[in-house]
Order: sequence, then C-alpha cells, then structure tokens
Amino acid sequence: MADLTRILLEAFEVDGSLREFLIELGLRVGLFAVGVVLSPLVGRILPFLIWWLLRLINRFIPLGISKTYGEFIRPVRNSLITTGTFGFIALCANLLRRYEGFYKFLGLFIYLALAISMAWLASRLAQRVIRLYVVNLVQRLGVEVNELVLIIETLVNILIVLFSVVIFAQGLELNLLALSASIGLGGVGVAFAAKEALEQLVGTIELYLDRPYLPGEYIRVNFNPHNEDVYGRIESIGLRSTKIRTVARNTVYVVPNAIMANKEIENITRGKKVMAMLFLNFPQVLKTSEEALVKRIVVESIDNFGGVDKSSTRVRFSQTEEKNTRARVNFFIMGSSEDSLRLRKLLIELANETISTELLAYGLRFTMPEPMVYIDSPMTI
Repeated sequence: MADLTRILLEAFEVDGSLREFLIELGLRVGLFAVGVVLSPLVGRILPFLIWWLLRLINRFIPLGISKTYGEFIRPVRNSLITTGTFGFIALCANLLRRYEGFYKFLGLFIYLALAISMAWLASRLAQRVIRLYVVNLVQRLGVEVNELVLIIETLVNILIVLFSVVIFAQGLELNLLALSASIGLGGVGVAFAAKEALEQLVGTIELYLDRPYLPGEYIRVNFNPHNEDVYGRIESIGLRSTKIRTVARNTVYVVPNAIMANKEIENITRGKKVMAMLFLNFPQVLKTSEEALVKRIVVESIDNFGGVDKSSTRVRFSQTEEKNTRARVNFFIMGSSEDSLRLRKLLIELANETISTELLAYGLRFTMPEPMVYIDSPMTI
C-alpha cells in the first residue's frame, strides 16, 4: 500500500512539472508569435525613428537632416524596413533560447534572413557613401578615379559579407574559432590529396573575380609562343575549364581555368567606347572671351575624371533664333565592362555639378533642357 501511494505521488509530481513546462512553453511561443505578427509594423516605424533621431542630433550638431535623409535613408527605405522586421523577429526569438534544439532550428532561418537583409542594406549604404563622398576625396588627393572605386566597393562588400557571417554565427551561438580550426585542419589534408583540383578552383575564382572575359565575348590569347594566337568566342566558363570556339576552324578549345588565369588575354569585344553628348543653353549671346572660359571649364572638369578620352572632348557654340547661345559638348567614355561604364557615367554627372558651380562663380547661368545622351560607338582597333 505504501509503495502504491509513493508511485501515485511521484506521478502527480511529474504531471505537475510537465504542466508547468507546457504552460511556460505555450506562453513563450505565444509571445514570439505576437512579436512575429507585430514585426512588420516595427520595421515600418524604423525609418521614422531614424528621422526623429536625426532631428534630435541636429539640435546639437547641424547635419542638414533633409539632405542626409534624402541621400541615405530614403533610397534604402525598403531594405531598412526588411532589416528592421527580421531584427525584431530575432529579438523575439530570445524568448525561446532556453529550448536549445527548437531555438537553433528556428534561429537557422531567422538569423540567415537577418544576415542577408543586413548585408544588402549595408552594401547599398556603402555604395552611396563611396560614390557620393569617396569619389570627391580621391579627386582631392590628386588620384585618378578609374577602377579604384570599383575595387573599394568590392573590398567593402567582402567585409560586409564577413560581418554578416559573424552575425549569423553569433545568433546561433556557433564557435567560429573552433569551426575555422577544424576547417583548417581538414583543409590541409584535402590540399595534399587534391592539389591540382584546388589549383583549378583558385583559377576559377580569379576569373570570376577579375572577369577578364564573359560568355559571348571574343578574345585573343596565345598558349604556345611558337604557334599563332587563338582567336575565338567564349562558349562557357565552367568550374574547371573555359571553352573557346575558334573563329577560323570552328573548333572548341577546352582550357583549364588555372592556365587562363595566368595568360595575357586580349578582349576584343570590350574594345568599345560610348559617346556622351550634352547641351548647355545660355540666356545671352556669349562673347569670345566667355566662350573660351566655358570651353576651358568644361574640358578641365570632364578630363579630370578617369576613363574619358582626353583628346576627344569638343565644345561647339551656336546662336539660336532667340539670340541665345547653345554649347554642345561631345566626348568619349571608355570602359572594359558595363560596371565601369556605369560608374563613369555617374562620374560625368558629378562633373556636370562641377561645371555648374564654376560657371556660376563667373556669373554665367545656363540650363540643360535635355538629358545627357549616350551613344555606343565601336572602338578602332
């Protein structure tokens, strides 16, 4: 009888502990669910909180909050809302931290989404900072703005990705040092076992980062100094090799990427330039001295930017029927890829601001009734 009583008491005690556990679990899951439902609202409030914070700071330090908000916050508003939403969900997930298995399973998706959204937001903000401020700083230092800005953007994006990995690991309480050490020890063994495969992989990574050619482009490369150059079209770039279809014989060269990464490659397709054309309308007839001043300011402002054919800038003046003066400016932008051409077009927009500032300093007002025109033009080889 005594044994039966003891068993019943233990059963009631277990049931009571289980009931408390289930009640606490239900409360925590319910609060987490409420947080998930409210997270989009929190994300939408975040831009307003930043605006309020800027106004508060502006009381002590003049920042020009309208300009700051318009240049940095408004263009990335949607990314900011997404990041704020996932950030609040990650904060609410701490309610489930004591249930380790459930927390890590759920946190895998939450912190992955948070890391990606943070990386995207940081990348867009960094791009705007670089292109609005770093370009001017590089020019003041007397350095030619060429591919340098693209290199800086790449390095910043790499740092942002590494920071996002740290955020993801910290959220799941992963030991990065132990994980890196284990990967490093395993990597040594793999390196000895697959040295050639790793060389091919490194060559592939170099090609994808440097992008000396892309599928569909025509290149010229020499694989044997005693033979003629190989001229052909890039069929594909694989993980191990690059396929080149030759023009004359219509055969396909399959070349390991490790070899291509170490060759001097002439990219024929990228031998092109873009003609830019803009108009400046002056409300009066310019004197000869004023035309010379306008020409000097325009040529110097444009030629200060890298990637512009400095010998191609032309400024021509004509008088309209309303007795006004119109200046037509032509010049060529050179670039090896769409990214570099896009960057140089942005630099030209900055040059327009410089031209406007300097001409206004001399009392010469003008309007630009038409947007800048870009015309693709083949490069003479």
